[in-house]
Amino acid sequence: MIEDFTGETGNWRFFTDQVMGGVSEGQARIEREGDIAYLHLTGDVSTKNRGGFIQARRDLSKPLPDGAQALHLRVRGDGQTYFIHLRTGATLLPWQYYQAAFPATADWRDVTLSLSDFKPSGRMLPKVPKAGSIQSVALVAYGRDHAADVSLARITAE
Repeated sequence: MIEDFTGETGNWRFFTDQVMGGVSEGQARIEREGDIAYLHLTGDVSTKNRGGFIQARRDLSKPLPDGAQALHLRVRGDGQTYFIHLRTGATLLPWQYYQAAFPATADWRDVTLSLSDFKPSGRMLPKVPKAGSIQSVALVAYGRDHAADVSLARITAE
């Protein structure tokens, strides 16, 4: 289990492309509906000034098991495509990451992302992230001008 938001949640940090001069705005909050607790990422993503993202990132307190092959998510959203970004020991520069897309439908649904689904942000990174080297995971609205609304209730590795 990486996060299920039922107890003490990990340290999720919100930030935007404003760290590099962009103008995107938003917020990330832990919310609850009945028995379900979740991370809710909302905002306006803008590609002006070379921007184009908002995200909530959690550093992992321990690496994923070396044999893990996939991440399993419980997500919902506004019908748009969103992303999970991973950072590893190889992603030394702030703009380096591994990215995999998923659709976020209006109802809660389970999504599986194989580690081989994650694509590196540049040619200098290994083609596939190794589970034991993953240091952080992020929920990301990215790459186009849009209003973002996505929620993450659980993320596990298997």
